[in-house]
Amino acid sequence: MSQSSEAGVGNAPDFPQTLGHPRPLWMLFMTEFWERFAFYSVSWSLAFYIVAQFYHGNASGQAWASTIYGAYTALVYGSAIFGGYVADKVIGYQRSILVGAAVMGLGLFVMMLPDKDLLLVGLALVIVGNGLFKPNISSMVGQLYGVGDERRDRGFTLFYMGINFGALIAPLLTGWMAAYFTGTPLQQNYRVVFAAAGIGMALSLLWFWFGRRGLRGVGRPAPGAESLMRVVWVLVGIAIAVPLVYLLLKFAAERLSLVLAPLFVIVAASLIVEAKRHDKAQLDRVIAMLIIFAFNVLFWTFYYQLGTSFNFLAENLVDRRMPGGWVFPTAWFQSVSPLAIIVLAPVVSLTWGLLSKRHREPSIPRKFGLGLIFNGLGFAGLMFALSRLIGEGGNLIPFWPLALCYVLQTVGELCLSPIGLSMVTKLAPPRLVGVAMGGWFLSLAVGGNLSGMVASYISGANGMTAASALGGFTFGFWLLVGAGVLLLLVSPLINRLMHGVK
Repeated sequence: MSQSSEAGVGNAPDFPQTLGHPRPLWMLFMTEFWERFAFYSVSWSLAFYIVAQFYHGNASGQAWASTIYGAYTALVYGSAIFGGYVADKVIGYQRSILVGAAVMGLGLFVMMLPDKDLLLVGLALVIVGNGLFKPNISSMVGQLYGVGDERRDRGFTLFYMGINFGALIAPLLTGWMAAYFTGTPLQQNYRVVFAAAGIGMALSLLWFWFGRRGLRGVGRPAPGAESLMRVVWVLVGIAIAVPLVYLLLKFAAERLSLVLAPLFVIVAASLIVEAKRHDKAQLDRVIAMLIIFAFNVLFWTFYYQLGTSFNFLAENLVDRRMPGGWVFPTAWFQSVSPLAIIVLAPVVSLTWGLLSKRHREPSIPRKFGLGLIFNGLGFAGLMFALSRLIGEGGNLIPFWPLALCYVLQTVGELCLSPIGLSMVTKLAPPRLVGVAMGGWFLSLAVGGNLSGMVASYISGANGMTAASALGGFTFGFWLLVGAGVLLLLVSPLINRLMHGVK
């Protein structure tokens, strides 16, 4: 996923050009590439590591591993709200990125220590650091282009490729390392994955440190905010935030929605109050946006099964033997989605363009509905395999249904995710676009937390079985497809609430 912002867009410096774009774009591309390499290395391996290291491979650990993964995903997105504020109001974008990268790197190396509490401390550092890094580097891409520069969208497309190339390579490389790098037990090899992620984060930090000179002041602190004491105060804030996040992971991972839901209510109330100060059309647009946020939560609740229940399915219930006796590494399933994005994103974009020329391009709510349906169709393939094909490979399902599920979910993501942030900037009250963006991130955070709860339920007390997977995935299928059809049916109403916004 990529995040963009209008922050700071004005008269951009006259940058040297490389391949038709400002030269700093390529520096930001590689900075983000290595950060995503680190992030997705953790994403595929975290649940596996918890089960292997702290439960000695016993499937009973799948439930807690899923809960922690869901809470981690939720807090990563929730922290972006505060990281954006720190960059805007306190230390600027460049310093936020540098501090965030350093904190993330530290957290990844702490995660290598074989202790449950230190694992949670490491995750807390990664969460806080990611909040400072992720939204702000994306915002800086927009600041490289002046108002009206037609290359801006293409620049974000290239940056988006950096995200997905990092996501593609991370499981391929670190998955191989976890399986084959040393002769030690597998749970120790996962620490090699965290080490590789930490090195990737160090490369990201160094790439930005040396490359930021070419930014020509873009992203530097605002006039009057250059004091290094502001950085010191941010470090103090980090020292307070990390223990708080640790406590949430340790004691409230299963109930994190009780923290996120009130935040979402506050955001929604703020948007409604501000909209009422404008006119009925603005209020209607906010209501339309909040309705779509609710459906967005549902999409990510089941999409994020890729780090938990899909992993356990691949490890224990999928026949991964390839011709010649080679066994497909479990981690490599995580590369299917970014590969599908790289291949299919131009196809989806071309399809929307052709439909637009015929005045038949789906509206925003219809695209969200299609996204939900494609997500559900991915589960349909798994339902078929678990009910009809299991046993053909020795109580295992074939390789292709899970791979197909990832591809169909990716089609759903391409229908939904790229337009989400653009929708927010179009529907939110002008004075509270940042708050509305926070609402978008919160909807992803709630979805991430619920994904862990769903995966924990599927695994149960004794680990995933074919029956529990079939039951959970059947539930996901009907809920997603039902919600998608409902959204398609009510889309005319939502379109009227949007008052002409396309």
